[in-house]
Amino acid sequence: MGLLHMIQMASNHIFKIMFVNQGKVYEVYARKVSHGSLLGFVEIEELVFGERSGVVLDPGEERVKTEFAGVKRSFLPVQAVLRIDEVRKQGVSKIVALEGGNVTAFPTPLFSPPVGDAGPKK
Repeated sequence: MGLLHMIQMASNHIFKIMFVNQGKVYEVYARKVSHGSLLGFVEIEELVFGERSGVVLDPGEERVKTEFAGVKRSFLPVQAVLRIDEVRKQGVSKIVALEGGNVTAFPTPLFSPPVGDAGPKK
């Protein structure tokens, strides 16, 4: 049984997922995480946001909530995921600028050719 399969089964738990999207680091909380049905993607479902019971609202969390409004399920490219943590209690979702300047990592393939395979021979 794979790790992501075990994570999916533990739906009563809360997971903190950190991923990169368009030069920003997103931190969201979800009840379900799995390898998904699309190869090379991590699937997150049932996003969890703080309750609106208080007068004070966190503008960062409201921004994330607005961006994911109406989203049933999200598929994140494996290369974009920084980490997935199972947490005891939910924190505040947020979006922060990616530190490190204007350099963006070039996407790498999921599967590399076998060592010694130099491609087609002429």
